[in-house]
Amino acid sequence: QVQLVDSGGGLVLAGGSLRLSCAASSGTTRDYAMAWFRQAPGREREFVATISSNGGYKRYTDSVKGRFAISRDDAKNTAYLQMNSLRPSDTAVYYCAADEAGRGAVRANRYQYWGKGTQVTVST
Repeated sequence: QVQLVDSGGGLVLAGGSLRLSCAASSGTTRDYAMAWFRQAPGREREFVATISSNGGYKRYTDSVKGRFAISRDDAKNTAYLQMNSLRPSDTAVYYCAADEAGRGAVRANRYQYWGKGTQVTVST
């Protein structure tokens, strides 16, 4: 089992950057695929990015390609989401998640462990 704590959200102007962190407060991230999802008000939770347990596979939703980058540092039991060129449409609560299967997946129901979320607000 792993317990996840996501952080790093905040208020930023359009075009700005934020880096989200997802730390394991217990357990280790080493064997898990890690992912980020987001949920805007009135909308369903959507996939943002995933990275496999060995870091060799990464996938992004189309709207963030070229702007966001997912990474992991298993020595620190932490995954990251670097977000650049932020847009108002990126405003949402961002959740990190871990999947025991380790391969990386886009469906939320593939993930067993979740953080509580961190708010990202992008203003014009």
